[in-house]
Amino acid sequence: MAIGNERLGPNQSRFGTGVLVFVAILSLLAGFVIAWSIGVRPAARGLDLVGAEKVTVAANSTGFAPSNFVELAKRVKPGVVNISTTKVVKGGGRVFRHFSPPSRERDPFKDFFGEDFFDRFFGETPQKDYVQRSLGSGFIIDREGYIITNNHVVEGASEIRVRLSTEREFEADLVGRDSKTDLALIKIKSFQDLPVEELGDSDKLEIGEWVLAIGNPFGLSQTVTVGIVSAKGRVIGSGPYDDFIQTDASINPGNSGGPLFNMNGEVVGINTAIVAAGQGIGFAIPINAAKDIIPQLKKKGKVTRGGIGVYVQKLTPDLAKSFGLEQSRGALVADVIPGSAAEAGGIRRGDVIIKFNGKDIDEMNELPRVVASTPVGKEVEVAILREGKPMTLKLKVGELKDEAAAPTLEKAKLELGMSVQEITPEIAQQLRLNELMGVVVSQLEPGGAADEAGIQRGDVIREVNGYFIRNHSDYRAALAKLKKGEIIRLLVRRGERNLYLTIRNSKGE
Repeated sequence: MAIGNERLGPNQSRFGTGVLVFVAILSLLAGFVIAWSIGVRPAARGLDLVGAEKVTVAANSTGFAPSNFVELAKRVKPGVVNISTTKVVKGGGRVFRHFSPPSRERDPFKDFFGEDFFDRFFGETPQKDYVQRSLGSGFIIDREGYIITNNHVVEGASEIRVRLSTEREFEADLVGRDSKTDLALIKIKSFQDLPVEELGDSDKLEIGEWVLAIGNPFGLSQTVTVGIVSAKGRVIGSGPYDDFIQTDASINPGNSGGPLFNMNGEVVGINTAIVAAGQGIGFAIPINAAKDIIPQLKKKGKVTRGGIGVYVQKLTPDLAKSFGLEQSRGALVADVIPGSAAEAGGIRRGDVIIKFNGKDIDEMNELPRVVASTPVGKEVEVAILREGKPMTLKLKVGELKDEAAAPTLEKAKLELGMSVQEITPEIAQQLRLNELMGVVVSQLEPGGAADEAGIQRGDVIREVNGYFIRNHSDYRAALAKLKKGEIIRLLVRRGERNLYLTIRNSKGE
């Protein structure tokens, strides 16, 4: 009997078929239950949205990429433009240099042309003026032809040209620009209706929300990329009012000035910066920041900002503890400019600003942005902590001068390991001091804690834990009161600025 030719009886055949059908049904039901439990929904739900006027994030509740990027891109692309600029760079021509081949054989070109051929044509020659061309992006914000882009795209340009998605080209005029936020406003003249982008509300953006970027990376026009909002409120050191949206939507050179859209097709950011060494790390200026300054750029071509005249620094946990505060929240006032709005309003050095004009100040970097956006001349309330006690002051916001923009002091860490001495008239003259108050740091222990922490020779110590230091005796007396492990708060004069620093007294006195 051959096993391969064995036949089943009638009852066996029906039984086997029934089992197979039963198993298949169970498998189908199990698969449906598993798919439903992990959030997969029928594709028809996403397809219902295709062609809709607006696409919302809530409409795609699966957590996967929306199925309607195609419709979104079609709707918003017409308002995105490519920008090309031309500017003359003085004395910046390229220098060509001839390099000998790596082998020791004689260069045949030198035999043919002679030694000074390369000196004349490929050697070091005087640099000449040359024309630099660059590319960027932008987007149309109204039918009058106003276009938002980055300042670094158009700064110094002798010619600005704009190309629409329809390939129509225009010469653009620079209306205004603001280097501190890296924003610029340009304008084209068209006798036909222009496609206009709708501006959204960047404050409503959520981390993890889908966004779409369109721009001109590497000269590749109308390039669409997608990603999510990776973070908000990023400070990357590009300017005094950093408050960037971080996204992993691909952004490259040439995307600068282009729009970042939410899933409603609204512009929520202006693509501006990238991390050169990173992938999937791009930064966009929140559109709300642009909304604040566009009217001023239209009207005056520049931005006038509010200012109160204080220098602030980050309130570290050690500094907070030294001031008797439970939390390191707010902006610590390191100095007050004489004659400023802050001085007139009663703000003092050592105050911690926790609220300005009704807006909470949790981090130091928030204060310059809030103050700058406040209209000049407006009377505001400022909530502060003074020696741990809450107070509310009133002051009238002044105009921020360019040289006083974004007054902040970088964090510094100090430990013991320094020598100080009295301030003599000669030292005061050298350090340009108006008085002989305090002690000056004269020596640092090489490789010691203070040296590593960044204390500099020439720093003038004015206070120790709130005790005013007039001379070396006051300084020694203040140190004598310290306990081992205690945090020491110093008020240091460096150049023309005051700043607070903290030292942990690990050695004891």
